[in-house]
Amino acid sequence: MSADEVVASIRSGDRVFVHGAAATPTTLLQALCRRTDLEDVRLYHLHLEGDCGFAAPEHAGRFLSTSLFTGPGLRAAIAEGRADFIPVFLKDIPRLFRDRHIPLDVAIVQCSPPDAHGMVTLGTSIDAAMAAVESATRVVAEINERMPRTHGRTSFPLSRIDAFVHTDRPLPQHAPPATTPVEERIGEIVAGLVEDGATLQMGIGAIPDAVLRRLGDKHDLGVHTEMFSDGLVPLVEAGVITNRKKNVHHGRIVTSFVNGTQRTYDFVDDNALVEFHPCDRTNDTALIRKNERVTAINSALEIDLSGQVSADSIGHRIFSGIGGQMDFIHGASLSAGGKPIIALPSTAAGGQVSRIAAELKPGAGVVTTRGHVHWVVTEHGAVNLHGRSLRERADLLVGIAHPDFRAELRRAFAQIRHFTLPG
Repeated sequence: MSADEVVASIRSGDRVFVHGAAATPTTLLQALCRRTDLEDVRLYHLHLEGDCGFAAPEHAGRFLSTSLFTGPGLRAAIAEGRADFIPVFLKDIPRLFRDRHIPLDVAIVQCSPPDAHGMVTLGTSIDAAMAAVESATRVVAEINERMPRTHGRTSFPLSRIDAFVHTDRPLPQHAPPATTPVEERIGEIVAGLVEDGATLQMGIGAIPDAVLRRLGDKHDLGVHTEMFSDGLVPLVEAGVITNRKKNVHHGRIVTSFVNGTQRTYDFVDDNALVEFHPCDRTNDTALIRKNERVTAINSALEIDLSGQVSADSIGHRIFSGIGGQMDFIHGASLSAGGKPIIALPSTAAGGQVSRIAAELKPGAGVVTTRGHVHWVVTEHGAVNLHGRSLRERADLLVGIAHPDFRAELRRAFAQIRHFTLPG
């Protein structure tokens, strides 16, 4: 069918799941926005790529975007009250759909073409999409000739789809970002914490890429992550990543979705080395901990002197989401020889603001609690807060804060805790 015909079955009041990341079904979302007869359609999704026109002011009352993890395209709409946000662990999202806590009427997905057996795959993004396909009343799809065919828990019968449009368009691409000297230094420090035989979890961005570029001298690394991008591919090609030391999914890279350039999409296309699984499996702490030396590398927006990590919001302003940070921080801490790492530049706003703060901004969400935090890395060093008192934590964190802010942080801590730190 045409895209307009495919979305014709969506009705006012429907609850609709929208496939995300590189698999965002943009063709169908654009067709949905062309409809002027709809009201009160709620769209549930994780991070979306491309045009998010449904959240524009002119669609108020017609569509309500509800992010389970958000990105640049919807931050303004959430801040202005035109869109909503659900704080939730990534591993818990599939169950929201399967248990009908969020009853889905429609799932809009993007798929690879069917094989000789009539099976399509969800391509580059499985996360919560498989649960949506299995639990929604109706499934409509964009079947894209350029969507990679992926392995793992990714396939379902073409007959499950009620209507589809056939396209042949490139997936959105994210080139590796340019890194600053600060990010390069953080990458160097974090790479020094990675041991031979470690199982890696890391995301997308300048710091993860800086880490990956420095792992060429490691041996027998494995990967069990919620997502990866281009930086992983050279390590596989060089034989650094072998997955031989993994206890769970031995010999395989495990992920829930990928985002990157065509190099990543070509790498995962029909590659049995890479298994895609729903995020309630990739992010299951009970599974993560079974691998040894799990090294989880995550980012933060701000951390206070007690070790509380804010990663989803800047004050009250929603920036991203809880995602899988806590799943992997806790899973790594339970792994034999595991290292949970929070890595962040010491400053923001061109050096005007310290990311290590005496206290978090009002409204900031605590994603990783001070009871779960272990390693914290800035360009000024790495410290392990696990088992440390409030005094010891503050002293360690001030030591890796930017020098311009250390005296101010010591004064603030003395006012809060009535104890003067050394220096």
